[in-house]
Amino acid sequence: MNRVNLAIIGGGLVGASLALALQAGAKARGWKILLIEPFAPGDSFQPSYDARSSALSFGTQQIYQHLGLWQAIGTRAEPIRQIHVSDRGRFGSTRLDAREEGVPALGYVVENAWLGQCLWQGLDPEVVSWRCPAEVKAMQAVEGGYRLMLDDDTSLECDLAVLADGGRSGLREQLGIHVRRTPYEQSALIANITPGEAHGGQAFERFTEQGPMALLPLPENRCALVWTRQGMDAKRLAEIDERSFLRELQQAFGYRLGALRQVGVRHLYPLALVEAQEQVRPHLVVLGNAAHSLHPIAGQGFNLSLRDVQALADALLAGAQHPGELATLQAYHQRQRLDQALTIGFSDQVTRLFGSRQPLLAAGRNLGLLGLDLLPPAKSWFARQAMGLGTRPDQRGQA
Repeated sequence: MNRVNLAIIGGGLVGASLALALQAGAKARGWKILLIEPFAPGDSFQPSYDARSSALSFGTQQIYQHLGLWQAIGTRAEPIRQIHVSDRGRFGSTRLDAREEGVPALGYVVENAWLGQCLWQGLDPEVVSWRCPAEVKAMQAVEGGYRLMLDDDTSLECDLAVLADGGRSGLREQLGIHVRRTPYEQSALIANITPGEAHGGQAFERFTEQGPMALLPLPENRCALVWTRQGMDAKRLAEIDERSFLRELQQAFGYRLGALRQVGVRHLYPLALVEAQEQVRPHLVVLGNAAHSLHPIAGQGFNLSLRDVQALADALLAGAQHPGELATLQAYHQRQRLDQALTIGFSDQVTRLFGSRQPLLAAGRNLGLLGLDLLPPAKSWFARQAMGLGTRPDQRGQA
């Protein structure tokens, strides 16, 4: 029977990032890392108008810079130089500017396929191996680790199993790890948009009575749209013709980028706040969306997961020779507990505050947006949350 030191179940952006963060230290310790992934990565990057994208915070960019990967990622990363926050039909608005925060960009927008390609190419095959396409069908706790049963009727054992197989993790359920699920009664409509005018590195967060929307800058003067609407209304918007869709989007967004010219393939995702009630057990860590899935409008989900990745890698490499010891995993979770609580709370409260139709709350959030412009410390605090720098004590002094 095969045995590895670390088995990462899920070779997506979070799982591959963990392997990358660990590989130098793992090589020095003689550890072997296995990535198990049902979908084989492509041999080459193929640009696509309809590619899904992620907003990487400035803090995330710093992590990839430290790992030596940003030079590659940055060749197709669009910097966010300003974020314009507004409330449709009301006077409150504010603008966050990278120059005011002393950084080159508040964040970056990167196509997921390109980010994945850079991660996979950065992995050291002497340390990290793949089982792909492959899927773990069952897990069993054994002496000193876990036994994993795969869909090809083979099995292997590991000192540490990392569950990074997404928000709908069947293995999480199989292991009896309960989740707290809070539905938002909304769906996110995701699509790429071509505006009539140059976006100039601007990102827009716009709150409407029907739901919040974000328009993020992409290369080739495209924008990534995240538009949250009630269930049936979101389904209707996903199915109407392109001209009708652009007309409704234009009415909700306005003409800050001129006339909207093109929309790509539209996808719908039901939204809920999902939090795993356990993230560590002896020889087990739950990571990424399997640990916590956030509302996308605040753009915090993947960035929080990457901070978890870095903290876990630091704890494992500072811990015992054999990964999986509970004390090491508990130290990781304790370090990230405050970051997770603050980030999840920030994302959830922003979503609920700006999604409310109650007149008093609407008036309050307008005053709040005005107050951000009038109170520079408050505005800077808000910007640091968006940049992924405001929730960890060891990051608060960084520029």
